[in-house]
Amino acid sequence: MNDLQILVLAKAPTPGRVKTRLCPPCTPAQAARIAAAALADTLDTVSATAAGTRTLVLDGTHPTPAGWVTHPQRGALLGDRLAHAFTSTRRLGTPTLLVGMDTPQLRTEHLDAARELLGATGGPDAVLGPATDGGWWTLGLRDPHHATVLRTIATSTTTTGRHTLDALRRRGLRVHLMPELTDVDTAADAHTVAALCLPGSRFARTVATEMPRPAAVTR
Repeated sequence: MNDLQILVLAKAPTPGRVKTRLCPPCTPAQAARIAAAALADTLDTVSATAAGTRTLVLDGTHPTPAGWVTHPQRGALLGDRLAHAFTSTRRLGTPTLLVGMDTPQLRTEHLDAARELLGATGGPDAVLGPATDGGWWTLGLRDPHHATVLRTIATSTTTTGRHTLDALRRRGLRVHLMPELTDVDTAADAHTVAALCLPGSRFARTVATEMPRPAAVTR
């Protein structure tokens, strides 16, 4: 089996088109800067992880990091874009792991563990990382063709992760569950995740600058 391919599904950090649920308290420009920092931290983490190929699957325009390739997102619905990300970058015999840009607390240890599982003889056919909001933050497949199942699953719901797990198991796949992480959707999420980031995190620094916590009320 060839080495792992890692995909980062991302939206270009354009004001008014990204992290709109942070507004308010953020302005669209502030939300875009927070999104840009989350993407930068995620790309740094993936760049530091052993992989045969690193692909930025992008909605919009953003510089391609050194050593990466960029592939455009395809499809109107998120489920279609996720499925296309796997199937249109598929390489024979190469497992593929997809992460988004919404978990900047991601560590190389998470990705290394997924790589070992997908590469191990007799290991699982898939790895799935549940998110605290009921979705998922990562999906890895030994055979990326199985991602076609994502077209049938409603996204951004409290049951997306469970339905994804059920659908994979109905295809006969052995699925290993990864640690649960929190996606950044709301201001509360941003502060929670910032506190979990490594020292030097762009995301943590940008959240502190662009979206400081309200001062405590004293009586």
